[in-house]
Amino acid sequence: MNKSKRQEIFTRLREQNPHPETELEYTSTFELLIAVILSAQATDVGVNKATRKLFPVANTPETILALGLDGLKSYIRTIGLFNSKAENILKTCQILIEEHGSQVPDQREALEKLPGVGRKTANVVLNTAFRQPAMAVDTHIFRVANRTGIAPGKTVLEVEKRLLRLVPKEFLLDAHHWLILHGRYVCVARKPKCGACLIEDLCEYRPKSE
Repeated sequence: MNKSKRQEIFTRLREQNPHPETELEYTSTFELLIAVILSAQATDVGVNKATRKLFPVANTPETILALGLDGLKSYIRTIGLFNSKAENILKTCQILIEEHGSQVPDQREALEKLPGVGRKTANVVLNTAFRQPAMAVDTHIFRVANRTGIAPGKTVLEVEKRLLRLVPKEFLLDAHHWLILHGRYVCVARKPKCGACLIEDLCEYRPKSE
């Protein structure tokens, strides 16, 4: 795919949705961090259902720590892998209090040292909360980048690095959200909705479906 095609793809995505946002609900960087940890192998809808009950009760490292393991689990037990997530969240809260003054750090290295925070989670926080040009490649972005030809790659890291290199600079801060939403609602896994796609004529996916 050439540069002008990528430019047009992101121009159209921006025109359709000038200010894309994550579908996770949060009101602080700490809430976002917890929501993203919970979202691993879970849907944003499922996470939001749980955090709507959790965050009014506990939305700081101190108040979540005060819930204790069983207390935290009672709020998130509807989410997949809730046992290990609860343990990781409590450990993360402890580290935030002891090492970061209860604040979420804005450096990748510090974020990735937090239990339950991998590269993808760190990228979401860096991009969404701190507006850094990071690309959190989930299954949706991996699929869209490969299927359309925007930034094909065999691994998540390869796709991430290619997107950071190939997406025109003016779109880099919001590209992550546009690609996720496109993969979630239009370029879906089983049968992409090509007939309803605003970039269909620019996409390099051959077996187009209606």
